[in-house]
Amino acid sequence: MPTVADRVAQTVVAGYLEPGVEPHFHPDSYGYRPGRSALDAVGVCRERCWRQAWVLDLDLKSFFDSVPWDLLLKAVARHTDQRFVLLYVERWLKAPLQLEDGSLVERDRGTPQGSAISPLLANVFLHYAFDAWMAREHPGIQFERYCDDVIVHARSEREARQLRAAIASRLADCGLQLNEQKTRIVYCKSSIRRGSHEHVSFDFLGYTFRPRLSRNRAGDVFVGFVPAVSDDARKQLGWEIRRWRLHLRSGTTLTDLARSINLIVQGWINYYGHFYRSELVRLLRRINDYLVRWARWKCKRLRSSPAKARRFLAEVYRREPDLFAHWRIGARPDCWTMGAG
Repeated sequence: MPTVADRVAQTVVAGYLEPGVEPHFHPDSYGYRPGRSALDAVGVCRERCWRQAWVLDLDLKSFFDSVPWDLLLKAVARHTDQRFVLLYVERWLKAPLQLEDGSLVERDRGTPQGSAISPLLANVFLHYAFDAWMAREHPGIQFERYCDDVIVHARSEREARQLRAAIASRLADCGLQLNEQKTRIVYCKSSIRRGSHEHVSFDFLGYTFRPRLSRNRAGDVFVGFVPAVSDDARKQLGWEIRRWRLHLRSGTTLTDLARSINLIVQGWINYYGHFYRSELVRLLRRINDYLVRWARWKCKRLRSSPAKARRFLAEVYRREPDLFAHWRIGARPDCWTMGAG
């Protein structure tokens, strides 16, 4: 962990460097950049998957632990002639790692994760190692990159395989490696793409892209290749809901419960509910299951009857439909779908 003094210095240097490097960054680089977000990257990726049938889902092996210092310093030097900036960056890169027992481990590559300047250094390095190289060597190929999370689009499986080999070679020249087990070629299957392939889904920034039933503006149902909250994110959110133990807070009111979770749930809605919201709604209905259990603990007259507790909660919803954030987006307690725990 960097010291307070180092955090201040890193913030100053990052503020000095960013205005100079930002105009040079590729338009399809989204991570840790002003005016850009992960949702922007997911939205662009969705539209490109509709237009091109193949995706190369890249996984960079131990990126933050593998960045060569000499190449990174060379990249930074292209954007500043201030020697103090290069000296400070070199010092932070070469700082040893202190373990829990107090011992120091010397490092010979990698960037300091968790520091104020690490995201900017990662973007500078990958701009030259990947973005600018792609624009120069493969100008017709579209991609989305959020720090070291990269999706590349291809017109055919053959092109995707060729890109995989070329990118692996380029990254090796820059001291990086692809994780061969996690890097995959994916077929964006849909109603108009009826072929088959080993992989028909991929994860990107907390969303899983795969074939899903969708409905067009005319109301017709079709299979589209679209993103929804990922399985990993669902598990994490489900674990968080269980951790709240809402059903055991019998000493509080429903209003108190709503105040304690609404900001968190609204944050989930803002991010994971941006695309294919019905998947998130299905998950958030679990909260209602815990509220029913809360009602049975709270009121003796409801203790012996889950059905009565559900009707009680439905009546609360009809009086105060905006009480809970998840109620506002359709996870209503008057149309029940029981969650799994």
